[in-house]
Amino acid sequence: MAVAAVTQGRQRRRARWSGPGLLVPALVLMGFAVLAPLAMSFWRSLTDPSFGLSHYTDLFTDGITLTIVGRTLMTSLIVTLGTVILGYPFAYLMTRVGTTMRILMLTAVLVPFWTSMTARNFAWLILVQRGGPVDKMFSAVGIDGVVLHGTVAGVAVAMIQVMLPFMVLPLYSHMAGIDRKLLLAAQALGSTPIRAFRKVFLPLSVGGVVSGSILVFALSFGFYVTPAILGSPQQSLVAQLLGQRTLQLLDFAAAGALGIVVLLFTLALVTVANRLGGSVSALGGASVAKGK
Repeated sequence: MAVAAVTQGRQRRRARWSGPGLLVPALVLMGFAVLAPLAMSFWRSLTDPSFGLSHYTDLFTDGITLTIVGRTLMTSLIVTLGTVILGYPFAYLMTRVGTTMRILMLTAVLVPFWTSMTARNFAWLILVQRGGPVDKMFSAVGIDGVVLHGTVAGVAVAMIQVMLPFMVLPLYSHMAGIDRKLLLAAQALGSTPIRAFRKVFLPLSVGGVVSGSILVFALSFGFYVTPAILGSPQQSLVAQLLGQRTLQLLDFAAAGALGIVVLLFTLALVTVANRLGGSVSALGGASVAKGK
């Protein structure tokens, strides 16, 4: 009897610790790969060359840094808005077509997603450079000198294409969970299809828009590859400024302070958006809508 009780106690303790124990490898990896470098960077930003907040106060008094941060915010907002405008009707159409067409549309989204990001950005470099297809297309209709290479507009257009899968996939995942019977019920009560979409489907899909927007905005705010290839030093964004201070100026303390501020800003943005948009998952599939 006593042996059975001891065995049952061991089994209960083993079951109690088996779940959290599965998290140990991931937590160790996160600690060494993310948290430890982050803590070292934060400590260095406070102590190099002397202890204080000088690097942080410089960020908010340096006009150049504030200009670059403002430019990055505006570019991220444009990219987010552009992906919503292009991604929402595409994701909605994916929920209305048959299985074969849905697979083709999903493949159209995933193929660029699987393609190397560097290759896609160099393809955009060929398109928007002087004498490229875009320049020639505008020249054919009498508009000369449309060269997007080295401009914020060129960077934003390319980033919209690169970020589009990060908007379409959460939107589709969210829209696929909306019950179509609600639309049929609204139409049965006298509503037109457009009014039923505006009054029923659109509010229920807000959670997917918020999920995709958070994902796209957070990635755009720290995006490096596209601005580095298609942008210019005169129109640099935050990621380029971080790279310049780290790789060229070797000013690790100032770069660490800027990185910490960017991280805190992103976390604050996600928190606020999460409160405004209800329950939000990173890929938009956990919840359908707040009011459902």
